[in-house]
Amino acid sequence: QVQLVESGGGLVQPGGSLRLSCVASGIIFSTSAMGWYRQAPGKQRELVATITSGARTNYADSVKGRFTISRDNAKNTVYLQMNSLKPEDTAVYYCNARWSYRDYWGKGTLVTVSS
Repeated sequence: QVQLVESGGGLVQPGGSLRLSCVASGIIFSTSAMGWYRQAPGKQRELVATITSGARTNYADSVKGRFTISRDNAKNTVYLQMNSLKPEDTAVYYCNARWSYRDYWGKGTLVTVSS
């Protein structure tokens, strides 16, 4: 059974930082492409960042230069370091794994950026 468990969300002031983590089980993590997506209230889910099994990264234009995705294959964990957070970054952040031609999703973690 595939499980993706996110953590690290919370309330942060504009300009602050958070680090999200996603621990995966039930997949061969080292061969999986991983990603972070987000969904703000009333909006569609959108891509934030992805990282391939070879550690190649891709970012949405809105987060380039502020967010960093990374992975630790020994811990089956993908991270999203978020700096210089803005109110428009407020959303539920979802971890995604693409493995064996299927997509898997976590339940999400809420990030709220507000003063």
